[in-house]
Amino acid sequence: MYTKQLFTFLFVLFQATTFFAQHGIIPVPVSYLSTNEVFVFDNQIHLDVKTKDTKTRQYINQFLVFMSETGISISEETTSNNSIRISLYEKPVSELGNEGYMLEINKNSINLSANKAAGIFNGFQTLKQLFPLKQISSKANSKDSIKIAGCIIKDYPRFKWRGLMLDVSRHFFTVDEVKAYLDKMAQYKFNVFHWHLTDDQGWRIEIKSLPKLTEIGAWRVERYGRFGEERLNPKPGEKATYGGFYTQKQIKDIVSYAGERNITIVPEIDVPGHSMAALAAYPDLSTIKEPKFVAPGSKFSEWYDDGTFKMLIENTLNPTDEKVYEFIDKVFTEIAELFPGEYIHMGGDEAYHGYWDKDPSVQKFMKENDIKDSHKLQSYFVKRVEKIISSKGKKMIGWDEILEGGLADGAAVMSWRGMKGGIEAAKMGHEVVMSPTTYAYLDYSQGDHTVENPIYADLSLEKSYTFEPIPEGIDPKYILGGQGNLWTEVIPNLPYAFYMTYPRAFALSETLWSPKEKKNWDSFINRTEHHFQRFDATKTNISKAVYDPMVHVYIDNGVLMCELKNSILNSEIYYTIDNTYPVQFGFKYESPFEIPEGNLSLRT
Repeated sequence: MYTKQLFTFLFVLFQATTFFAQHGIIPVPVSYLSTNEVFVFDNQIHLDVKTKDTKTRQYINQFLVFMSETGISISEETTSNNSIRISLYEKPVSELGNEGYMLEINKNSINLSANKAAGIFNGFQTLKQLFPLKQISSKANSKDSIKIAGCIIKDYPRFKWRGLMLDVSRHFFTVDEVKAYLDKMAQYKFNVFHWHLTDDQGWRIEIKSLPKLTEIGAWRVERYGRFGEERLNPKPGEKATYGGFYTQKQIKDIVSYAGERNITIVPEIDVPGHSMAALAAYPDLSTIKEPKFVAPGSKFSEWYDDGTFKMLIENTLNPTDEKVYEFIDKVFTEIAELFPGEYIHMGGDEAYHGYWDKDPSVQKFMKENDIKDSHKLQSYFVKRVEKIISSKGKKMIGWDEILEGGLADGAAVMSWRGMKGGIEAAKMGHEVVMSPTTYAYLDYSQGDHTVENPIYADLSLEKSYTFEPIPEGIDPKYILGGQGNLWTEVIPNLPYAFYMTYPRAFALSETLWSPKEKKNWDSFINRTEHHFQRFDATKTNISKAVYDPMVHVYIDNGVLMCELKNSILNSEIYYTIDNTYPVQFGFKYESPFEIPEGNLSLRT
């Protein structure tokens, strides 16, 4: 066996043959029947609405705005030809549920029906995807005729929780940026926006009874460089200039905006850990009552290979202090009034117990209350928080650590450390949202590490598409659905947030909406390529890392070999190993090849 130093770049030209499926719809509908008819939009399109439902009318008005942007005007006159007909079933079709719809397009009309307004909204999202690409671009010509192929679509979701999470603590996003993120979610039938509002790096929501949370906790010193490695702690007297927060008026506006797009917002206030911003405002809520600062991304923890960690600076609330529960009650009182949804997320993840273990008053409390260890102490904390949340008329959900030490009966679990926590919770009769890192963490690299911001793990589009939220042997009734999570330590702006979210969110959308048996990777990729063009047409950032070949270097019987793979059917890879640029129809990759002796520059 020999070894080599390999200073290599592999210059690869990747060519994918583009195929388009019979339709470009994402997520794929339950059923799609193509007909031989074509509906042509002209200047005499009529809108026929057979319902007085207020919410449905709201969704119709949104669609009319879309239509006006394509250059088409619609009059609300009843006619048998060239019409768009909207109706709610008088007798509900049980199969469709609250969010399903029927869409029929023939040469004379477009007919959209549903049980509820939410179904009408989802039907509109499908209809908009059927519009020709040129009509959604900034170069659309109102004089161009618009033709839509005839079809009959029956569609409804597999899961009721189809979510995306956005972390606004590590990077603050403006109101308009959050709305833009919601707009894109709605287009792909996501219906839950998990809003990570607090963490060590910033408290982002106004709590009127606790003004220091935003006066102090929303701001940190400006730092650049890689999170956790290159950034320095604040200097004495240094002014905190980076950050921001949402006023309660802005929160109400965003909640309303989401509701207009069939999206429920689940707010997260992360306790007892990840609380450095809160402790910067109210340091007495910790065991060590010393002044704290809002973390600027500097190193304040150490992580070990076995998954354990140590906090170098305390960021955890004191679970034995009644003032902490008074604080939490004030926070969740105002949170519950702002968010009409069913759930409030209390975090509960990565709470470091080391400061509890060393604090005499905490140890005294544990002994007096027969609490045997710090896991049981966190369980005590979680159960008290659950009582506070339920007293506000809400259900509690938290990351899977809340299972440790026991969990209150009414709490739901969001499983992120793989599927294990979700399986355990479901077996105990708790509702579960599956959000495992291995399939659903959108901050993970999806492409070349020299191009994307550095992060500690990878998640390809193909891997994300294989996500199955219901584990074998688990009663499906306990699985609410699933969710993708975008943590923003390395997400500096909205365009990059879109780049990291899509197209992997396409994969999650299809997993959470479409029947399991309808999923097909080759079909999905063909449709994804169609949506690449739609993102380009609207000047929205999206990752095309799926085109990048994957390079695998290995030793076989003492010979250094190189294997190239890609995820696209019928694609071709051309490469060189002599530092020249590969050209199309040049040296085509067929199978793993031997890397010659000597130092090489492989380029990619």
